[in-house]
Amino acid sequence: MLAKDVEARFQALDAFLIEHQGLWKPRPFTHLHLPWESAHPELAQWLRHRSLADAETSHNRPHELLAPAPFPQLAEQALRLSAVDKLPGHELKPAHHRLNVDVPGRKWQQIEAFGAALQCVQTPTHWLDWCAGKGHLGRRLLQPGQQLTCLEYDPALIASGQALSDHHGLAVTHQLQDVMADMSIDPDHTPVALHACGDLHVRLLQLASAAGCKRLALAPCCYNRINADSYQALSQAGRASHLQLSIEDLGLPLSETVTAGTRVRLQRDTSMARRLGFDRLQRQVRGCDDYLPTPSLPASWLDKPFADYCRQLASLKGLSTGEQDWSALEAYGWRRLAEVRNLELVRGVFRRPLEMWLVLDRALFMSEQGYKVEIGSFCEPTLTPRNLMLLAERD
Repeated sequence: MLAKDVEARFQALDAFLIEHQGLWKPRPFTHLHLPWESAHPELAQWLRHRSLADAETSHNRPHELLAPAPFPQLAEQALRLSAVDKLPGHELKPAHHRLNVDVPGRKWQQIEAFGAALQCVQTPTHWLDWCAGKGHLGRRLLQPGQQLTCLEYDPALIASGQALSDHHGLAVTHQLQDVMADMSIDPDHTPVALHACGDLHVRLLQLASAAGCKRLALAPCCYNRINADSYQALSQAGRASHLQLSIEDLGLPLSETVTAGTRVRLQRDTSMARRLGFDRLQRQVRGCDDYLPTPSLPASWLDKPFADYCRQLASLKGLSTGEQDWSALEAYGWRRLAEVRNLELVRGVFRRPLEMWLVLDRALFMSEQGYKVEIGSFCEPTLTPRNLMLLAERD
């Protein structure tokens, strides 16, 4: 998507998200009955009668679901508004021998795809790997005659990254840096960031544009990892929007999973089913039909008998459970999980439109700073759902 299309698309997405926020903001996990169900009873009942396996099948492809109205119409509109071309790729020079050792396969594939989509009018002379971890991305981009600086906050990752760079005979500077602290970027550097979270990638856009960097490439991630209580738009159009986004709202684009294995999915489902069983218990005990937030729990809690799980969680919240029909509560949690997962498919339709809105806000900000901006995907969503890339370049 080129710069001239960005603002028109942003405004269309803005109107779509605002009009239908009653469908995607309320979370089925915390609401026994969603506000939109009375307006769309046929859709609600259809979803509530589907199985957990049905929901799992549809999770990554909600737009293909043959559900009652208005679901198909919303899905078609969401697809159209969030459609984006794949960025044109070029063949990367072969990687240095065994450069991908110590990099998980999927991560290496993401790095390769990111690098292939990264085309600059002028060849960079000095890469800046932002929130670099061990510097895998920067090392893959580095070519003879170029320099590389890797900025990272974790000393252990810096030490590991420096050891890897030394092992491959690459003159790379691995630098300890809190990028949220007072700092500046060298205007001659070309910053790159693959899946830098929330405030971290926003900080990159602000500092790079202030420094006058000629170009940068960013694949954003974790839009909800911010210190503010709600989203602070970057662009003029974003700040003028009436769309107010909480940290909870910002987590919606991240709710899509494509990489979890069977064991991880079972652990996730068991955790959620138990929390939903406990949710029914706490409503009964408190005599209050409101969701009660509970803390994150170690995975070892799932090994406890369900009754012990509930008693100890209740104790953490200052509640007394008394004697209960624990097997009935546990079975309820699993039935409720199937309903929640299927009702979540409505929100799933809005995952990509909201993410596109957020990325276009960043693109518009960079355009306002004098950059030519291009937005596109750098890989298939099966490799990573966070496959949107922002390329910004100044003449």
